[in-house]
Amino acid sequence: MPDTFRTRVLDLSTGSGESVTDITDACASFLNDVAAGRDGLLNVFVPHATAGVAVIETGSGSDDDLLAILHQLLPADERWQHRHGSPGHGRDHVLPAIVAPHATLPVLAGHLELGTWQSVCLVDTNKDNPRRQVRLSFLA
Repeated sequence: MPDTFRTRVLDLSTGSGESVTDITDACASFLNDVAAGRDGLLNVFVPHATAGVAVIETGSGSDDDLLAILHQLLPADERWQHRHGSPGHGRDHVLPAIVAPHATLPVLAGHLELGTWQSVCLVDTNKDNPRRQVRLSFLA
């Protein structure tokens, strides 16, 4: 059973602003390489204290809506006790409590089972750290 668990780390640049980055194609590519037509689970994990993973529709404005509501829930101002970094950076450390840093998704016959409009996305509101890693793990 040495081939039942496989993992890969994606290195991403999210830029200098808040972002929702679609990583669905990278997930599918990983599964194409490692799943070999098997059923299992894909775990997507962001090992950062200021980012999360969302399964959301993209391209129709929902990604911008997500950032807008996060801005309302977590304003980038001086109210936060965690104060290093850019103004309001403390809110970035609260983000993973709202947008979890992980998602576990079904894989059937080697393919990610998402709804018609669903995408797997990295959510990053931290302007201070544009370099991110995402760990993809397949368990057959």
